Amino acid sequence: MTRTHTVVDSPYGPLTLVATGAELSGLYMAEQRHRPPEETFGAPGDPDDAPFAETVRQLAAYFAGELTTFDLPLRLDGTPFQRRVWDELQRIPYGRTCSYGQLADRIGQPTASRAVGLANGKNPIGIIVPCHRVVGSTGGLTGYGGGLDRKRRLLEFESGRQLPGLF
Repeated sequence: MTRTHTVVDSPYGPLTLVATGAELSGLYMAEQRHRPPEETFGAPGDPDDAPFAETVRQLAAYFAGELTTFDLPLRLDGTPFQRRVWDELQRIPYGRTCSYGQLADRIGQPTASRAVGLANGKNPIGIIVPCHRVVGSTGGLTGYGGGLDRKRRLLEFESGRQLPGLF
């Protein structure tokens, strides 16, 4: 399948959207840890084409506080374990958090919290697959590929405590 990409602005800095065919296969922040090399994103795509146009529309509604659940065609390429973690991430409700240990329990591997953390960090579709909603066992903020400040701001935004502002 052909991969294409486009870059869109957001309150959290530019976001690179990657599509594999008509499915969204990446959403990466600037300076994100585990961000694949740019040459893997494919040629520049038309922001008006699928899935970019609908992704941009839904992201705008999310950042405006009007959308709490995304409904997009996603392609999550990873190991079977990573895909289980990423599928479970999508079940964490907007404005809520869970710990890495709780996420490990939810996928039926209660001793795998570190592996869950590693899979969480390699999530290819940030924000939409809400890896920012996973916190440490005491509720504290721990690693986030987009940076702890972005994680804090995303969680504050979703809880209604603060508007996102400009990054």
